[in-house]
Amino acid sequence: MRPRRPWVVGVSGASGTPYAAAVLRGLLDAGESVDLIVSRASRLTLLDETGISYRDAHWRDDLRTWLARGADGKPDTFGPDVSDVRHWPAGDLAAGPSSGSYPVRGMLIVPASTACVAGVALGLSKDLLQRAASVTLKERRRLVVAVRETPLGGQTLKHLVTLDEAGAVVLPASPGFYAGATHIQDLVDFVAGRVLDAAGVPHRLYRRWEGELGGSRTGPEPGTEPGPQAGPGSGAR
Repeated sequence: MRPRRPWVVGVSGASGTPYAAAVLRGLLDAGESVDLIVSRASRLTLLDETGISYRDAHWRDDLRTWLARGADGKPDTFGPDVSDVRHWPAGDLAAGPSSGSYPVRGMLIVPASTACVAGVALGLSKDLLQRAASVTLKERRRLVVAVRETPLGGQTLKHLVTLDEAGAVVLPASPGFYAGATHIQDLVDFVAGRVLDAAGVPHRLYRRWEGELGGSRTGPEPGTEPGPQAGPGSGAR
């Protein structure tokens, strides 16, 4: 059996919890292991955006309910398998991802709030999410920061430049429309797919540009071809 080397996924308090859910489903559908850190602020955002509580004592059931929900709010849209997810409380600074010797592939912060961006750029490590991101940078592992804010102030832009110079991938949560989106889930999946692209994880979350104008109106729907996304976690649309 090969050693477990998960992706650390950090969910901060910015609006955009459907982005996090889509990234998590994409990782699990691709057969990747996940270590999940859900910040205290993000739990309030999740409750506000979906009505779902995320509790340390019941995290597996809460996570399954969250990942099963579509971006349009419909429950049981997906059938996620969360058996290879490990939960770390945000206040646990002795957790595995707080150490560079803990083996991980890298870290994805989705969505990333401006407060989270500032904390990581300044090396504050005020909670496990920020500490894990700092460890990811110092160990020269892949860090993808899906910032979700608009407009962006000058200080935040400076922090993003700092992260870029430190080796992180700065990925604004900006949906593209060339992929032929017809549903809110398509727009969410586009951003999630770009996050997975930056991490080098295969997926079929959106239709890729192939150099043909109008291709989004004539090509097959994303996710309909055989591939990593056609697993038990992808569910129905």
